[in-house]
Amino acid sequence: MPDPVIAALYERDETSRTLGIALEDVSAGRAVMRMTVAPTMVNGHGTAHGGFLFLLADAAFSYACNSHGPVTVAQAAQVAFLAPAAVGDELVAEAVERSRAGRQGIYDVTVRRADGAVIAEFRGQSVVIGGRPQPG
Repeated sequence: MPDPVIAALYERDETSRTLGIALEDVSAGRAVMRMTVAPTMVNGHGTAHGGFLFLLADAAFSYACNSHGPVTVAQAAQVAFLAPAAVGDELVAEAVERSRAGRQGIYDVTVRRADGAVIAEFRGQSVVIGGRPQPG
């Protein structure tokens, strides 16, 4: 992770690090994160709890929209769960910027299993709140 500001954001992201969500790649308007579904992440049906899928997608969205520099947060997000994920499944979330105008942004995140099956589609709307994130 070459950008010290993004590296510092990840170091302060206790939730992602504790859950084993790895930040794999960040570039302007794009981020890729990876997570393996743990036994503690499944619901009563034995499939990955939607909250963890949302969290993975939301984390990728966060790094993509903060890749431009100013502090940016979510103002809205929605997710569609398309297929189940099971314990041991490795999931990859890829966030891609669709549009940015003024302080607003729209990002799409696709969550896939390692076999390429789409598990969820997420759309996030961001807003720049100003300032610059601090390195280290």
